[in-house]
Amino acid sequence: MGLPHLIKIGLMGVVGQYDSPSFDRYPRDARVICRTERGLESGVVVCELTDSVASKKIGDVLRLVGAEDDLILQRLDRYRDKAFLACQKLISDHQLPATLVDVEHLFDGESVFFYFLGDVDPTLEALTEQLGAEYERKVRFKKFAETLASGCGPNCGEKEGGCASGGCGSCALSGSCK
Repeated sequence: MGLPHLIKIGLMGVVGQYDSPSFDRYPRDARVICRTERGLESGVVVCELTDSVASKKIGDVLRLVGAEDDLILQRLDRYRDKAFLACQKLISDHQLPATLVDVEHLFDGESVFFYFLGDVDPTLEALTEQLGAEYERKVRFKKFAETLASGCGPNCGEKEGGCASGGCGSCALSGSCK
């Protein structure tokens, strides 16, 4: 349990309740990193929730987007554009009846999602799975993603781990440890 916020997550802007386990308050329009069902994703705070409107929690707010996070997000955007163009080329080369809407990389570099209008035939599904695997390998910085997801050890970022401000001082989660 933590302080609940409504957060808009991902390319499609899905809004849901994400709790701040550290009870930090995040202002409207703050850019944040959240742990979701799909992995680590960036989002934007819609508002803080009050007890009277609290809904079901679907994830946690880990921290505000920092300078290092911005660099990662920029890198993911570059690969997103390349993956979009590569997928359009596959559709054209194979003369598939599909309309690619967009491509989304998760913040942790572990997953790539291709969004299409209409039905996706098995040929297109197989091609995008191959393309997704290629771009996941290109953007994956596995060790860094693992550190982003879990810190550098048990309880990193937790009061029990020695730092209530989001890290231990030696990992990507470190904030201003006291």
